Amino acid sequence: MADTPIIELRHVSRIYQAGEVPVRALDDVSLSIAGKDFVAVMGASGSGKSTLMNVIGCLDRPTSGEYLLQGRAISSLSRDELAHIRNETLGFIFQSFNLLPRTSAQENVELPLLYAGVARAERQRRARAALEQVGLVERAGHTPGQLSGGQQQRVAIARALVTNPGVILADEPTGNLDSKTSVEVLGLLQALELRGITVVMVTHDADIARYAARVLLMRDGKVIEDRRQVPATGDVKAQVHAG
Repeated sequence: MADTPIIELRHVSRIYQAGEVPVRALDDVSLSIAGKDFVAVMGASGSGKSTLMNVIGCLDRPTSGEYLLQGRAISSLSRDELAHIRNETLGFIFQSFNLLPRTSAQENVELPLLYAGVARAERQRRARAALEQVGLVERAGHTPGQLSGGQQQRVAIARALVTNPGVILADEPTGNLDSKTSVEVLGLLQALELRGITVVMVTHDADIARYAARVLLMRDGKVIEDRRQVPATGDVKAQVHAG
């Protein structure tokens, strides 16, 4: 594991106003995550884990403190610069897959490249390569409705991979999947770590967190536990192909 942090938070707080009452969703959080790591962020509803994910994903700005991504201070960047970072550096995986229902798997995977202005032929080549990595190239022409839940999540992972990001942010990625399919998806995420991609996964499920190499436990906007562990092994048949 590399020593240089790819993600670094220094005394980060995020305060929201709920009427006249300030809510401290993050409370003086300091942490660093190195490249090539798999981190699970756990906590009950309202613990701050989703706010932490939003800050790391450049979807929200800290009220105070400093956030550095690949050594770059994020708080001073413009909206356009943040959008560029989200598209180039970060890949997102969601519980609900967030696929366009009338669009093929291939076209869904191409979307980040379309937004980035990549030429059509190159978009198609890279999308097929990403689908091949997750074992779904033969389903490239299928719409989400023609795919199982696990296959839809694989398409979502391919979409997250297609820009060659340094960091994958996964928000409850197995929340809509059965246990067998969940293990397959976790195997995919573990394979991304082996390829040198940093994976940060939000989950409320301790059984899912077992597959990460590091666990952050949150409560009341604070990280109350930070531990490393020997991860459980995901389904090796589901792993992303190297390259």
